[in-house]
Amino acid sequence: MSFLMQNGDVLYRGKIRKMDVLVDDFGRVTVADQIDLTAEDVDEIIDASSLLIAPGLIDPHVHLREPGFEYKETIASGTLAAAKGGYTTIMAMPNLNPVPDSLEHLKIQQERIHYDAKVQVIPYAAITKGQKGVGELVDFDALAAEVIAFSDDGKGVQDEAMMREAMLAAQRNNCLIVAHCEDESLIAKGACIHEGRKAEELGLIGISSASEYRQIERDLRLAEETGCQYHICHISCKESVELVRQAKKRGVSVSCEVTPHHLLLCEDDITADDGRFKMNPPLRSKADQEALIAGLLDGTIDMIATDHAPHSAQEKGKGLQGSAMGIVGLETAFELIYTYLVKTSKLTLERCFELMSFNCADLFGIEGGEIVNFEKANLAVFDLNKREKINPKTFVSQGKSTPFEGWWAMGRCVMNVTDGQIVYREGL
Repeated sequence: MSFLMQNGDVLYRGKIRKMDVLVDDFGRVTVADQIDLTAEDVDEIIDASSLLIAPGLIDPHVHLREPGFEYKETIASGTLAAAKGGYTTIMAMPNLNPVPDSLEHLKIQQERIHYDAKVQVIPYAAITKGQKGVGELVDFDALAAEVIAFSDDGKGVQDEAMMREAMLAAQRNNCLIVAHCEDESLIAKGACIHEGRKAEELGLIGISSASEYRQIERDLRLAEETGCQYHICHISCKESVELVRQAKKRGVSVSCEVTPHHLLLCEDDITADDGRFKMNPPLRSKADQEALIAGLLDGTIDMIATDHAPHSAQEKGKGLQGSAMGIVGLETAFELIYTYLVKTSKLTLERCFELMSFNCADLFGIEGGEIVNFEKANLAVFDLNKREKINPKTFVSQGKSTPFEGWWAMGRCVMNVTDGQIVYREGL
């Protein structure tokens, strides 16, 4: 199907300009100040005068749950949620069953992606066998060509010597280590929210910031020693930001991501004993939240990732202590960042796309950053003026748990074009 979007606000070569965008029958995209075609030349002409047309978003941190945990999410439902949120490429974390820790196990996931994915899905392989954070490393040499990077997300690699060997193997294969940083020796049994004022108020066992930043400190030393390209998942505390800031000044090959919930919420926003506020890492102090925003603004933090982590309603309905860790984010991330960071003038819209698309493409070596760079169109169309309340009942993800329920937001994705095909469309 061919279609012409006329007079849209197009993010093109780093600037937003009034332009026309044509997607032809082969899925190829053309951008120009004016494209003179009629209804006889294309299948559809769309008036885009009130819309933003941009390269699709890219998320380096998504839990699709399939194979193994389809009652939480499937590849079909998770990638539809991604499409609805404006994402054309997502990277799938390996906490699955079977864990993609061998070519045989990875093939199971790849086959399901091939048949069911609505957007581009690039899998990670685990760092350790069974994704246990201890024990035995996977065969990096066999897996490197088949995956985007290696991660044990959900578990920190506990042994320093094992992480050193993993970094050496990743360096040998010119690929990244993507680390969930959590020193389990520093976490008390039953810990469920940040070790701070709110934990004291509610009488709950807290998760210390040190459990994150001590492992980051170790890993940065190892990355400097090995020369490995090292990426930190869901950074959450002020000490972690400062460690990355100083490591970058020393020339360490390090990057990191932050989630919308850690940017926009802190422990003070936990208003009830509600599993919607339980995630790992937890919502930390106001000072940590402010440090994350500062790190985003000064370039210490490289990108925004959702850490989309769906669970069943039963798993999220057991309060702060009993609920599973994790919330959903694919369908709300852009709207939240646009509404609460761009509209408040903390970020420009152009910078927003750097953080939610272009920087990720650059780091992981995938296509992105410019609409016309793709062999086939990968773009999203947003209505920046539509204002609505976030309502989990409208989510297409099987997961419905979000601390942003009831928040007002603007910037809904109204069309997603992935690999030249319209994979999501609403109200356009």
